[in-house]
Amino acid sequence: MFDRIIKLFIKNSEEVNDPKVRTSYGYLSGGAGIVINVLLCGVKMLIGYLSGSIAIIGDAIHNLADAGASVITILGYKLAARPADREHPFGHGRIEYIAGFIIAAAILIIGVELMRSSIDKLINPVPIEATVDIALILSLSLLVQMLLGFFNRRLGKKIDSPAILAAATDSLSDCVATFVVIICLLVNLFIGMDFDAMAGIVVALFIIHSGWGAARDTLQPLLGEPPDPEFVRKITRKVLDEKTIIGIHDVMVHNYGPGRIFVSMHAEVPATMSLLDAHSVVDKLEHEISDECNVSITVHVDPVVENNPIQNEIKNKLHHILGAIDPLITYHDFHITASGYLCFDISVPYNCGFSDERLSEMIKSDVLNEFPGWQLRLKIDRL
Repeated sequence: MFDRIIKLFIKNSEEVNDPKVRTSYGYLSGGAGIVINVLLCGVKMLIGYLSGSIAIIGDAIHNLADAGASVITILGYKLAARPADREHPFGHGRIEYIAGFIIAAAILIIGVELMRSSIDKLINPVPIEATVDIALILSLSLLVQMLLGFFNRRLGKKIDSPAILAAATDSLSDCVATFVVIICLLVNLFIGMDFDAMAGIVVALFIIHSGWGAARDTLQPLLGEPPDPEFVRKITRKVLDEKTIIGIHDVMVHNYGPGRIFVSMHAEVPATMSLLDAHSVVDKLEHEISDECNVSITVHVDPVVENNPIQNEIKNKLHHILGAIDPLITYHDFHITASGYLCFDISVPYNCGFSDERLSEMIKSDVLNEFPGWQLRLKIDRL
């Protein structure tokens, strides 16, 4: 059902890496959110005032905030679709993440305010008017909110959008909140016990929890999170499938927003290979990967000397020296200069217990002890 709606409103809906298509997804999510949440807010606000229930009023305000969040979603996607300019050479794609974070912040504020109001009513209780009609209307609103949540989740997963997934999480947390309110109304109706203030506190906790999760999910890409391992594997596999490539290292992925990913890496080729041939190979790879994965990629060529007895002996010893310090440490860019320098980079896991300074001291001491008379140039990369 959801896919039919998507195809009805979005042209070329399967081309999810196209900025125009992504914008259409954002507009569809935002438009649906505004219409449904405004209607739900009006219904719940009326019921809340008629019954005197702080929990229902809080739920209504949450729906109103969700409608505002949908406006932010539409605005975020409109701004994110703007092309690159002098001030933003990599485009405006990260505005999607900022929009998601604003939505999350609004959710947190509403949760805190509802918590405050619920605690106040717990201290100063006011009786509520509970009826079967109210419970039925709230049950219908719960079903509508659940459909909106699953619809947004489908949209968000289709285009991997933190903003839309944050809206989906918020809608589904609303369902839990509304369900708690309905249970408390039924308890009040059939047993006569008033748990409205407690229900308000539970609803507030759900809202705060969903807001915190949404904030975390949208902040991670803004701060700089690791790339998707499957994405990296796909690209590296593509490069290593080229027979002339001996190995790769220094793979870096920069995310400037969905559909705006920049990749760079070093590809090792035999030193005997001509510069023209090496350039032809990596140029072909860059074009193929760019077209297939919708990324901007730069491949740097590193020549590697093979079948050199002295170099092979040093590399073999270096492998054992690094393994004795930490089996996960690897090296690359190894070469020997005519002036007597051993040059290489090492890749060190973030959880390695030694500082960069201590690692440098140990490696230099062990290497120069094995190969006196040489000098060492060492660079440390944390992975």
